[in-house]
Amino acid sequence: MFDMTLLVLLALAALGFVSHNTAVAVSILVLIVVRVTPLNHFFPWIEKQGLMVGIIILTIGVMAPIASGTLPPSALFQSFLSWKSLLAIAVGVFVSWLGGRGVTLMSSQPGIVAGLLVGTVLGVALFRGVPVGPLIAAGLVSLFLAKS
Repeated sequence: MFDMTLLVLLALAALGFVSHNTAVAVSILVLIVVRVTPLNHFFPWIEKQGLMVGIIILTIGVMAPIASGTLPPSALFQSFLSWKSLLAIAVGVFVSWLGGRGVTLMSSQPGIVAGLLVGTVLGVALFRGVPVGPLIAAGLVSLFLAKS
């Protein structure tokens, strides 16, 4: 029997390779390996915990300069003295809030997830975006839908 899901994943992986976006290509290839091997029993765990694991890894990457000492505490304190840094703080707070709304929306309205995923993969593959888009996109959609 023909596996349409596998074809979609292969097309998205190819899009990742063609657009030179290694993150998309490797992520999708890992999912293909999981799908076609006995590892497919891990899909419920990946679906349930994958987002949290990804957020943890992303946070580790973002916080690494502080932990390693590359970004000294004095630089953190200086961020409260510049209007550009204050703007960055405000935007960071807003985007984090949007992401929180996005998680809530994705949990409560799973039908929206497919569109968010397609849009995010296209944005990553074609416009050099990063795959944190579904949370922010879902947060923006929640604003348009007036859901909290």
